[in-house]
Amino acid sequence: MKYTQGKYPITEKTAIAGNIYSFTIECPETAEVAVPGQFVHIRVDGFTLRRPVSICGIDRKKGTIRIVFEIRGEGTKQLSKLNEGTLIDMLAPLGHGFTVNPDFKKVILIGGGIGTPPMLPLAEIYGQKAVVITGFRGSEAVILRNDFKKTGAELILCTDDGSLGIHGFVTQPLEKLVNKGGIDAIYACGPMPMLKNIAAMAESKGIFCEISLEERMACGIGACLGCACRTVKNDEEYFAHVCKDGPVFNAKEVLW
Repeated sequence: MKYTQGKYPITEKTAIAGNIYSFTIECPETAEVAVPGQFVHIRVDGFTLRRPVSICGIDRKKGTIRIVFEIRGEGTKQLSKLNEGTLIDMLAPLGHGFTVNPDFKKVILIGGGIGTPPMLPLAEIYGQKAVVITGFRGSEAVILRNDFKKTGAELILCTDDGSLGIHGFVTQPLEKLVNKGGIDAIYACGPMPMLKNIAAMAESKGIFCEISLEERMACGIGACLGCACRTVKNDEEYFAHVCKDGPVFNAKEVLW
């Protein structure tokens, strides 16, 4: 796994929803090798453990990556106070990303809440071949709508309270699309119950499915067991590291 550690300038900062921020970071060596589904591990002043954040955008020409994160504690609150022009301490890119297959004719990309950002690089690759389904608590939490529309992908928006888009969960439009047929792959990131239901639906129809797991991490490079999860391969159960073996796994390998 090729990654670098360094301090990189933030070239753009935007508040895109309540307590959700977008940073564009200039780091050519990371942009050159990063793939959809990987993440960065950020050191925040005053905190021992780094914070993992999914990569939301990769621009190899400009030598930048984009991250989108939500304030969930004191660490990410402190991170949100960084401004354009300041340096951010990162290990990147880390983890195992999504499998991209140019032969796929139609794919479904599913993001739940803050699990939505890692779907954007996939949408940029698949374009009109993709149907993006995103789910949020309500209209105030919706992010990246225009970004997904720019990719040419079809966008289906769901909200728990019905304030925008479909009133309900992402699995409702997914079920209709899956039953219609012609789906080559499903990619998803979000809460574990959502991923479990998506994986079951994909397996019932024999559809290739990859999921990105959200897990607390300490080292980010597989040196500790802080992010172990139960998986199976070749009929043998083992504990995988979400940070190194994942965060992306074939849905069939995860033991729920």
